Amino acid sequence: MASVIRVTGAWTGLLKDWLDQQQLAASDLRPVLARWSSQDNVPVGIWRRMLAEALELVPDRAAPELEVGACVTPSHVGVLGYLVLATNTLGEAMLAYQRYESLFYGTSLVQISSTEDEAEIRWPPSDNELGQQADGVAIAALVTFLRRQVDQPPPPSAISFLHSAGPESARAYEAFFGCPVIWDDRCVRVRFPLRYLSMPMPRRDPTLRRLLDRQAQAMLQALPQSTEADRQMQRVVLRMLSEGEPTLARTATAMHMSSRTLQRRLSRHSLTWQQWLDRSREQLAHQYLEDRSLTLADIALLLGFSEQSAFNRAYRRWTGRSPGRDRREATLCD
Repeated sequence: MASVIRVTGAWTGLLKDWLDQQQLAASDLRPVLARWSSQDNVPVGIWRRMLAEALELVPDRAAPELEVGACVTPSHVGVLGYLVLATNTLGEAMLAYQRYESLFYGTSLVQISSTEDEAEIRWPPSDNELGQQADGVAIAALVTFLRRQVDQPPPPSAISFLHSAGPESARAYEAFFGCPVIWDDRCVRVRFPLRYLSMPMPRRDPTLRRLLDRQAQAMLQALPQSTEADRQMQRVVLRMLSEGEPTLARTATAMHMSSRTLQRRLSRHSLTWQQWLDRSREQLAHQYLEDRSLTLADIALLLGFSEQSAFNRAYRRWTGRSPGRDRREATLCD
């Protein structure tokens, strides 16, 4: 079965920031961007249409999608961006991206390979592809993001795209990336010298890396292996935990359905809303407790509790034990 690609709602902020930078009113587009910005998923077709509408506002420019990608910040790609930012080297950054790409696109597409001299990160075509404008934004954002993390970064060796481009756009792409750009290739590719992998990331933060790595692992492992609707519910709740206590009504609104419909879906698993929320939190709590760098107060915040005492009470209700006891017993077993 073909993978269904989507983009995270945070990605819409990239387009909004570009509109702001260019001082473009975009009165019809901005409300649409605002509506999707709070969503966990943006279908690829909708993202393509929003991007095309924005780029039509500057018809006299060659390849304006590259300007959009150049606006990228970690907040535009969510936890994945901060994971990459917290790595020690560009090689680690590539591996982090490969491991957690599904947090951004909803599926894992990227492939990484190397020879004696070069490394390559590539994306094969899919049944639900992004299109050249969206691919251009994504690769411009990737290259820009990495350029900002290292001192005096050399250009890539070459970049490839699935589609073709006119002469003016092709020149704009080569000027932006500073390397040859290949069109009508079998994959979207970024190639660069192998020595790139050992380049240090000046903004690396091991503590941040451990914390965010634990969060990303929890987000992936907590996804139930059932329907896409079930997985969407889990993603929405995990996102809302960082904002405090998720509610049935807020979750239903984020999923564009009524509270009654969401409850009916949960009842198919013989669960009430509170039972399902508790199960999700308990699953996350067990994973967080394995990370000794996280205090119990940290875990309480990650799970959406206002204070540690509330987390302690909930954990006792779930397991009959205190989180501190479970952590101490795990330490003795190590």
